[in-house]
Amino acid sequence: MNDINKVVLAYSGGLDTSIILKWLETTYDCEVVTFTADLGQEEELEPARQKAEMMGIKEIYIEDLREEFVSNYVFPMFRANALYEGIYLLGTSIARPLIAKRQIEIAAETGADAVAHGATGKGNDQVRFELGYYACNPDIKVISPWREWDFVSREDLLAFAEKHQIPVPKDKRGEAPFSCDANMLHTSSEGKVLEDPGEEAPEYVYQRTVSPLDAPDKPTYVEIGFESGDAVSIDGEAMSPASLLSRLNQLGGANGIGRIDLVENRFVGMKSRGIYETPGGTILLSAHRGIEQITLDRGAAHLKDELMPRYAELIYNGFWFSPEREMLQALIDNSQAQVTGSVRLKLYKGNVDIVGRTSPWSLYSEDLVTFEDDAGAYDQKDAQGFIKLNALRLRTLAARKKRLS
Repeated sequence: MNDINKVVLAYSGGLDTSIILKWLETTYDCEVVTFTADLGQEEELEPARQKAEMMGIKEIYIEDLREEFVSNYVFPMFRANALYEGIYLLGTSIARPLIAKRQIEIAAETGADAVAHGATGKGNDQVRFELGYYACNPDIKVISPWREWDFVSREDLLAFAEKHQIPVPKDKRGEAPFSCDANMLHTSSEGKVLEDPGEEAPEYVYQRTVSPLDAPDKPTYVEIGFESGDAVSIDGEAMSPASLLSRLNQLGGANGIGRIDLVENRFVGMKSRGIYETPGGTILLSAHRGIEQITLDRGAAHLKDELMPRYAELIYNGFWFSPEREMLQALIDNSQAQVTGSVRLKLYKGNVDIVGRTSPWSLYSEDLVTFEDDAGAYDQKDAQGFIKLNALRLRTLAARKKRLS
């Protein structure tokens, strides 16, 4: 690794990645290119440019990737109704492959021979970033400072920052009460005050949602239109993927929707407790399931649900670019051809209720399910043979049990 000349760093502009920037320069005697991705984290990104310039960086990339993020990563994942361990909407996981892919592209554009990230050696993100790097460029050199440097405490980091004249905001001199990662899909909070899973998370941890207790006393109704499995409109207004998710975030946040408190199994082997807020995604998941209820055949729907945990686990573990994820994606996307129509939902104090579904490709037939005269659409006598055939093996087993008793 001593022959590294230029590194592309995933750079937020915060204290940790600024320390990493200087550490890369001093440790590897190399040039650093910074890359800051706007994934809808709702932070001002210009300070990242200013800080990189102040630290002498010549090549600075700050890119708005919100539409690509939602269109090419979030929406394909939502076609699968993906939930990790039955509850987590994978907000952090799904952002990493896009960042990794773009870092590799920037490395090629700038002639860099290495990439670096700020993920720690205890978390999942180091795996996600690096699997993404190698999938996009098998020969790239990867630097993970948290696994290499000798710093063992916050004081060590602050001392390094002061030695190299890296500005340290006053609020960063003490330990933060928790760490936070955010993008357009969600906000995740972990560590410090949240490390004891037996203690309720303080209300100040929640940043995108009002408490359900403080949400409006009157329900909010919203109608989401779908075409081929993707949301395309809200209340009849056509919207781009990122604009649509942003609007759902506003609606969900105002109604206290999308909070979860989860102890999950990390890929690296430990359990961790996280507080996640996914207001728009929670609404979108419910709506997508609602339109699938009337447009997907039973066999297709049940197969999707069987495959979903495997698909979600692949994303969580960093295998977005793996052939098995792409194979599953092809199957999932094939199922969505007629998942078109609209779903009406009621948002109320943290809850999302489906109250209506319509589709030009609906498989729902009132003639078949009615308790009134069905005009011969269904002969109830046919059910007798259906039941007897399905009961054949059960009757055979019961007869054997009777002989043995």
